[in-house]
Amino acid sequence: MADTEQAANRPTPAERARTLAYGVADGVLVTPGVPYAPVPAHITGDDGVPLLLMPTASPVVAALVGNEDLPATLRISDVAPVAFPDRVRGRAWLHGWISQVPEDERRAAAIRLSRLHPRPELLDLGRPGHEDGAWTLLSLDIAQIEIDDAWGGDTLEPEDYAAASPDPFVAIEAGVLAHLDGCHRDELRALLPRLAGKDPDIRPLGLDRHGMWVRCAIPGGEPRTADLRIAFAEPVEDMAGLRAVYRRLFTPAGKR
Repeated sequence: MADTEQAANRPTPAERARTLAYGVADGVLVTPGVPYAPVPAHITGDDGVPLLLMPTASPVVAALVGNEDLPATLRISDVAPVAFPDRVRGRAWLHGWISQVPEDERRAAAIRLSRLHPRPELLDLGRPGHEDGAWTLLSLDIAQIEIDDAWGGDTLEPEDYAAASPDPFVAIEAGVLAHLDGCHRDELRALLPRLAGKDPDIRPLGLDRHGMWVRCAIPGGEPRTADLRIAFAEPVEDMAGLRAVYRRLFTPAGKR
């Protein structure tokens, strides 16, 4: 029962993979025999298929000339939006085959990508009569997914990955954490008891619908840190629910 309750109070491996691959975290495209290529912008749709915006001059795009597709891995590194000495929170590897987005689908793909990454080069990309030129849209047909984060490592099949959804706060997490770090440090400190007669320094590290991670600097002669999980009583799906959770967390028990 305890294991079941614990599992219900955390994101599933497939949800974690979809959140990592959503398009907020940085990506690098790796293809055998081709130099690593940073991905300027990427996003996944409802089906989890990644769309990647790449410079046409990229060696990866050049390697696709004359080939329908190529084996490739999209490597994703999730970096905390709040500044820490060690900011990497998780990694994902999406293995599969890359190919160019068909011409009749490019405009819709560019519009979808622009919703998360409003870049000027997407304004005319795929528009009829417009020469795309400097930029190319690629898609990745996923065969296998690997993730490694605070929960541990997992390997997923594409069917499980596609059936899951990303966390509802993935697109706004950075703004929420920045607000907590800038305006609610005292409330965060009050969540933990004093250690060695001192208040621990607590800063927000991560947020999802099941809870939040905080990084605690432990008082003492030698600097030490620990990442702690604060689980919500029940999952939240929107900002109204998140505000209610924070009111309960930050209001002293005697004043509720």
